[in-house]
Amino acid sequence: MANKQPTMSERIDELKSKRAQVEAGGGEKRHAKQHEQGKLTARERIEQLVDAGSFDETGLFTRNRTTLFGMDKADMPADGVVTGSASVYGRPIHLASQDFSVAGGSAGEMHSVKVAEALHSALENGTPFVFINDSGGARVQEGIDSLSGYGKVFFQNVALSGAVPQISIIAGPCAGGAAYSPALTDFIIQTRASRMFITGPDVIKQVTGEQVTGEALGGPDAHMSRSGVTHFVADDDEQAVLLAQKLLSFLPSNNSEEPPILEGNDSVEPNPELDSIIPDDDKKGYDVRTVIGGVIDDGDFLEVHAGFAPNLVVGFARITGRTVGIIANNPAVMSGVLDIDSSDKGARFIRFCNAFNIPLVTFVDVPGFLPGVTQEYGGIIRHGAKMLFAYSSATVPKITVVLRKAYGGAYLAMCGKDLGADRVYAWPTAQIAVMGAEGAAGVVFRREIAEADDPAAKREELVQVYREAFSTPYVAASRGLVDAIIEPAATRRYVARALETLANKRESRPAKKHGLIPL
Repeated sequence: MANKQPTMSERIDELKSKRAQVEAGGGEKRHAKQHEQGKLTARERIEQLVDAGSFDETGLFTRNRTTLFGMDKADMPADGVVTGSASVYGRPIHLASQDFSVAGGSAGEMHSVKVAEALHSALENGTPFVFINDSGGARVQEGIDSLSGYGKVFFQNVALSGAVPQISIIAGPCAGGAAYSPALTDFIIQTRASRMFITGPDVIKQVTGEQVTGEALGGPDAHMSRSGVTHFVADDDEQAVLLAQKLLSFLPSNNSEEPPILEGNDSVEPNPELDSIIPDDDKKGYDVRTVIGGVIDDGDFLEVHAGFAPNLVVGFARITGRTVGIIANNPAVMSGVLDIDSSDKGARFIRFCNAFNIPLVTFVDVPGFLPGVTQEYGGIIRHGAKMLFAYSSATVPKITVVLRKAYGGAYLAMCGKDLGADRVYAWPTAQIAVMGAEGAAGVVFRREIAEADDPAAKREELVQVYREAFSTPYVAASRGLVDAIIEPAATRRYVARALETLANKRESRPAKKHGLIPL
């Protein structure tokens, strides 16, 4: 008697049962442990990130191929990572979310193959990619196969670079080689519960004798304020998801598209508050974010790298609905001087904006590059040159507003006319010169000061002479290096009109493989 074949109804029931088993991941007990630690599960993170009902999973029934060390009997649903496509605010994305409840989210061969294929699909379809990391690292039982998998992921990260935006959320451990994938992406959002490092505290203690906690070594504060690896710090998974959603709202889906434009804020009425932000004493600082907030739509500024090199402020905003990248010296921190870290921070952000067709709006109040032996030995020449390179090679609309000081090479590094700025506006308080009047007078009028009956009074007199001659925007305007000297209150109107005029700006440069930025 022939074996009876299962009916379609039975096959469907079997599929539903298997699907439910896999979607359960490591089970309720392990999920509960995640919740006790204040963390969401892999699938809960996806549900919070994407539009309801939009997630289309791929590779659900993927299994590891390794049979050594008991791996043939190991139960690892979806091989510890959930991949697929979905939409965020109606716009498609691709994503991967590591499942710590399955073998600690360890990355084996098929785990990484799934991630690499999702990355490749994002590239083929021109969608952003979001990778939620929560993994104990490489799956040791799979040996070289796990390393090969990492290599596939890294290769795809680089392939996507500059083509589609990549966002990494670090929501748990991210150790060893796994940390290099986030480092290859555009933005890293790290939660308070996460740790990220190449070698952990135990190994460091064994090798170097140094003692350090996991938090001090790889926590979000360390990577935000010291290493500069992390771009955003989130209190928990929910806030990390919100940050990813907001970040995506500013960005185009890929490098062939323009950033999204939001309708509804076309007002360019003067903002009188801007007229009183700059102190009368040019030695006093102020927070440049008050200027930024007075120019952009609704004061809505998504600051990037807020805790790293705060003497330079960068981030995303909108002006009359158009996404812009903001770069601004912050006189409230180190007088707004450029140093090694701020140069790296600015250059990286400029390069991202240029890759994804985001206009650059630069607010300048810079007394120069930071002097000192540490800076020179650290390579301030090389690092500062990154700013020059990034601005010079950028082909998106570039609008510069000189607020106050714009001295020496740092003036050029903040996108003066000679570095390709399409529009340069100056407030009446602008001081565009080789150096400040006090320093310049000591060089230019050294003999007159030395021979004077009252050197101090003579010096003060000649400082004023130099200031009137060079430390105003009118000399630069007379040379065509400033397009207009404007009232601060009218800044939004001037920038908005420039953005509209330059909206169709196109690249006109000789073809080449790429320039060689001084890394």
